[in-house]
Amino acid sequence: MKLLHIDSSALGGYSVSRQLTADIVAELKRSTPDANLHYHDLAAQPLPHWTPVADASDPAAVLGNQLLEEFLAADVVVIGAPMYNFAISSSLKAWLDRILVAGKTFRYTANGPEGLAGGKRVIVASSRGGIYSKDSAAAAMDFQEPYLRAAFAFIGIDDVEFVRAEGMAIGDEQKAAALKSAHGMIETLVAKAA
Repeated sequence: MKLLHIDSSALGGYSVSRQLTADIVAELKRSTPDANLHYHDLAAQPLPHWTPVADASDPAAVLGNQLLEEFLAADVVVIGAPMYNFAISSSLKAWLDRILVAGKTFRYTANGPEGLAGGKRVIVASSRGGIYSKDSAAAAMDFQEPYLRAAFAFIGIDDVEFVRAEGMAIGDEQKAAALKSAHGMIETLVAKAA
């Protein structure tokens, strides 16, 4: 198994999404010890925002191609996606801009766009200060999960699973309950894959 691990939280050691992705990757590695792992910390090593590059030897083009090839080679992609202002971090958006590439991960056809990157499993560790799940009063403000689902579906990946830790800023009791629930989701996801 080829495993790609992406973190995007700016909170370093205080990040809930980083803790969750580390736990997901550890569980996946425990069930598949010979998994080949690539890791990117998009906060520690931010990507420049995408711009068109005509020269394939340009460092930005080389980096973009490297990130795309790592993504295409991966069987499982684990992404730490904290909710920032109701959506994803700009660093995660910059990474997505490198993998949503016409002719590589999707193409336009007479019948509409066609995803070319199917067959992958994507697990997103989502951390949120408030509660935005579909039955909450703030659900309409969740542009994080619908965006990620749509972006991956556009390139042909329908197997997108979320491990959510919501209400992290509400209080210690809520945080502890949310982390316990998230860890239960991790165990269920990994057991499903085994």
